[in-house]
Amino acid sequence: MFWDRHLPTLNAAGAALLAREFWTPYPEVPSGKIYGETARDDGLASYQALLNKPFDIADHPETARIGTEISPYGDALGITYPAAEPQVLIDAANKIADAFAASDVKIRIGALLETLARLNAQSFLMGNAVMNTTGQAFPMAFQAGGPHAQDRALEAVAAAWAEMQRFPAQAIWEKPQGKQAPLRLEKHWTLIPSGLSLAIGCNTFPTWNSFPGIFASLATGNPVIIKPHPSAVLPLALAVKTLREVFIEAGLAADAVLLAVDLVDAPIADKLATHSDIKLIDYTGSNTFGDWLRGNAVQAKLFTEEAGINTITIAGTDNFLAMADNLAFALSLYSGQMCTAPQNIYIPEGGIETDEGHKSFDDVAKGLADAIDRLVADPARAAAICGAIANPATLSRVEKARSLGRIIRDSAPLDYKNSATPLLIAIEAGDEATTHEWFGPIMFIIPAKDGDVAIQTASGLARKKGAITAALYDTNEPRIQRAAIAFARAGVNLSVNLTGNIFVNQSAAFSDFHVTGANPAGNACLTDTAFVASRFHHAMWRRPVTE
Repeated sequence: MFWDRHLPTLNAAGAALLAREFWTPYPEVPSGKIYGETARDDGLASYQALLNKPFDIADHPETARIGTEISPYGDALGITYPAAEPQVLIDAANKIADAFAASDVKIRIGALLETLARLNAQSFLMGNAVMNTTGQAFPMAFQAGGPHAQDRALEAVAAAWAEMQRFPAQAIWEKPQGKQAPLRLEKHWTLIPSGLSLAIGCNTFPTWNSFPGIFASLATGNPVIIKPHPSAVLPLALAVKTLREVFIEAGLAADAVLLAVDLVDAPIADKLATHSDIKLIDYTGSNTFGDWLRGNAVQAKLFTEEAGINTITIAGTDNFLAMADNLAFALSLYSGQMCTAPQNIYIPEGGIETDEGHKSFDDVAKGLADAIDRLVADPARAAAICGAIANPATLSRVEKARSLGRIIRDSAPLDYKNSATPLLIAIEAGDEATTHEWFGPIMFIIPAKDGDVAIQTASGLARKKGAITAALYDTNEPRIQRAAIAFARAGVNLSVNLTGNIFVNQSAAFSDFHVTGANPAGNACLTDTAFVASRFHHAMWRRPVTE
């Protein structure tokens, strides 16, 4: 049923993966003409109806009720979720694991595609849930939490389907033996899922970062236990509820998808991650817990996205104003609380050549500051771009950063709680502060001897400490080509001379490989072959062919 309904979408997704061109079945514009004239109001009403109540997930294992979410915009959500001890969840997943592994692949894939269609229809509800748990402004919460996360999930499903179909399920093997009769065997291959999967969500992008691993594991037959960040449970709880409802309709076990809720001061991720039955772990978060997982969750295959230091190198430009405006948006978006947000900005100490003539180091720095000021001058626009700060520790980090160098542009709150515009600090090259991540609206402007040295410094830092994105502005084509090689060798995706409405922060499903897996910022890529093919194995049985 679901397979036939969504096969055209799956085929189109597979074609998009190979073409790497723009394609999406899930419109990113929160328009009533697309989602229904009442969709916005209905989504808000549905979100408000969930507040201050138990969140119901039918037949989900439950030994307690937990819920501590407080919106960065100020209000407690008051929602409690079904919670259970790690072993209870493990037992529930194990109970259905064999049947789920043996289920028809088309039934699983069809159910996942139906789930995405239903989640897409709920995008306004999801947008409100993401906004009020992460602090993203609604336009970003709708897009990143809804259609863009759905794109990434579909991308993973399509890639998994392609990998599972790459080789035949059976074959006749015949080996010539000269004058003797050939050896003939019939061979059969079964796809064997790796085992129970654990998805550890993050506070800032609970669906966008988690959906690829969740949907890749489910597509390949692995039950998934989803452990949201305690501050951002609702978006993933909505996904769990929808998945379980669709699975039941498809004849699959609902307990193939389980929610693991915990408290900040009573975490359970460590207990789940080190359980001998957990074989796959998808994790987005700090290097500290990433290192802990590598040292302790030795029984599992890890797929990680961790902290990195993203850089901008400004060596020259033929459109200074457009460059500054583009970077102002990139630096302000969600107050720098993105894994793709730039931090270190390298500028030649002698300045750069531009369409407006030569500009000194300070001229370039001031141009960036002025562009940010223009961007956030209108309060409504600033709120729609900057959003709110998800974690109070980020505001403390901004305060600490003020003492690290010369303030080019000071951070300031907007006219609502938990907000901060970008802080630009001029700091000396080689300062220790520039060699680790300062998560949030904190950017360092750093002098370099020249453009080549800036590129070498930025790419070298990525190689040692990790980076997901890098940006370069330059008019010297040979140097641009040298930079492309340097950043590729450092395992970083490079954007060159971006202006207009495309920004270094953005990563497009079906086209961009998000995180290369080739530096310390993450060992996995969304979504390459290894991301999906590592979740299952081929087991063979064979016997002689009898005439």
